[in-house]
Amino acid sequence: MGDARAVQDALREPARALRRAIPDVYDGYRRMHTAAYAAGALDQKTKELIALAIAVSKECDGCIVSHARGAVRTGATESEVAEALGVAIAMNGGPGTVYGPRAFAAFQELAEEADPQQG
Repeated sequence: MGDARAVQDALREPARALRRAIPDVYDGYRRMHTAAYAAGALDQKTKELIALAIAVSKECDGCIVSHARGAVRTGATESEVAEALGVAIAMNGGPGTVYGPRAFAAFQELAEEADPQQG
């Protein structure tokens, strides 16, 4: 992707403006998100890997960046991310071969930012 930060930056202000306009919707989303990503039968890392694969399926760059960051934050390895993206490609065919690499690049970019020694 190479532009994970650019995607985040481009969405930051419009998202803040919309959040101010419909705070109850965003509060409901935040509560649902917190509940869905809480560790339970599946740990948070597994949930982030699932979300990253779904982000590829939905072809959502903002979602890819968010969940690539979540994968980094929860300690996912490059191999784990690659395998999750392989499933996304298998389930999505051609579009998966476009958005899967975008997600992998976003993960690598954000992992490098988190740990510059990794690169």
